Amino acid sequence: MNVNELIELPLYTLSRKLASGELSSREATAAYLQAIKEKEPSIGAYLTVLEESAMKKAAEVDEKRAAGKTLSPLAGVPAGIKDNICTKGVRTTCASKMLENFVSPYNAGVIERLEEADAVLLGKLNMDEFAMGSSTENSFFKVTHNPRDLSRVPGGSSGGSAAAVAANEAAFALGSDTGGSIRQPAAFCGVVGMKPTYGTVSRYGLVAFASSLDQIGPLTRTVRDSAMVMDTIAGHDRRDSTSIKMDAVSYGEKIGQSIRGMKIALPEEFFGEGLSDEVRKGIEEAALQFQALGAEIVKVSMPTLSHALPAYYIISSAEASSNLARFDGVRYGYRAADYDDITSLYKKTRSEGFGAEVKRRIMLGTFALSSGYYDAYYKKALQVRTLIVNDYNRIFEKCDFILSPVAPTTAYKIGEKTADPLSMYLGDIYTVPVNIAGLPSLSMPCADAPDGLPIGMQLIGRPFSESELYRAGYAYEKTRS
Repeated sequence: MNVNELIELPLYTLSRKLASGELSSREATAAYLQAIKEKEPSIGAYLTVLEESAMKKAAEVDEKRAAGKTLSPLAGVPAGIKDNICTKGVRTTCASKMLENFVSPYNAGVIERLEEADAVLLGKLNMDEFAMGSSTENSFFKVTHNPRDLSRVPGGSSGGSAAAVAANEAAFALGSDTGGSIRQPAAFCGVVGMKPTYGTVSRYGLVAFASSLDQIGPLTRTVRDSAMVMDTIAGHDRRDSTSIKMDAVSYGEKIGQSIRGMKIALPEEFFGEGLSDEVRKGIEEAALQFQALGAEIVKVSMPTLSHALPAYYIISSAEASSNLARFDGVRYGYRAADYDDITSLYKKTRSEGFGAEVKRRIMLGTFALSSGYYDAYYKKALQVRTLIVNDYNRIFEKCDFILSPVAPTTAYKIGEKTADPLSMYLGDIYTVPVNIAGLPSLSMPCADAPDGLPIGMQLIGRPFSESELYRAGYAYEKTRS
């Protein structure tokens, strides 16, 4: 098998070939590292490549397998990690000047789980600075390009993760999703992204943007691959106070089952002004395909959708202003070279260390939390959050899933929206309500636009319904293969 054939294998197939001995982990890891060397000059997905440690880990896995040890399905599988997830002894920069030289002294909970599963870590992936952005143009280090069209953005903030999977530079990747940061880049790059139920995957070691919204999840090429990764990374972590205690779940156990009789909701507000004709057509055709598979399509209303975006940006920015207060030049990270006193140290360090988008959100969040404005903005946003949760609960009383677009358009040109942040914010209209309500959502390709760019749809489910989402997603995916 040549290098190109190997790196194009779905994770599920690669795992079987590794387990059977048809391929070695060293062969797979070397193939991905070669792909990274060849493709990175044009893609720019990686900030750090761990060639030496990856090959060492691959050799260890091969030795374990040769000794007859029972190994995880992810053993020997090469993966990329978003650079806001802490990795011991490796730079964790959050794509920011503030953490340009920060080396994490510990592993995040998900990294511990991947290491226990003997996955091979290829490196750390580019992102919007501190996960604030929708295009991966806000990185301090570089702009990542969409493998489907190098002139276009890969989405964000997990753009490096989506691009690495789409360009066959990793068998799978981990990202984080605060308001669509896994699902939107998955849609733009034509891969599968899962935003799990809040609390399902440990946030320990995830550098916080908005703590009540953030969630780690996988980006993969197929639905089955996504379920395999979730089987490894999900589970309770006592170090994360929001982590949920629940029975062990096999996320792929319902894959292959019929979806006949399921009810899928189509909220009319998701198809209003701003949605491009090509995306609308792609979602409508997906709905017809679900009908052909035996599901019932139910038209519903979600009147709070118009309030979700402003509520999200107030809540997330308020939490960001609090979380990012720790980056002050005193304890770790970037420190300004010239300052007169502690106050000027704070000011210069934060002015020089943070990019424009991060500063914008810190200022917005600080304003929303300030005296005289807290009740008018932050408190009201929390009340809207409750209304959004109630809207979802009402829909899920009658329906199993919600089908919607992931983004109003396909991937846009690099530089097209950098001068208009509000336009970029509006692109999150379909994804942010999911985070506000803490629900799971599966993003996957459903069509290609006339210019060849992928169109993504998302299936939104009740809390902890990931296995059902994979069931429905897989049934649909089979119709496109």
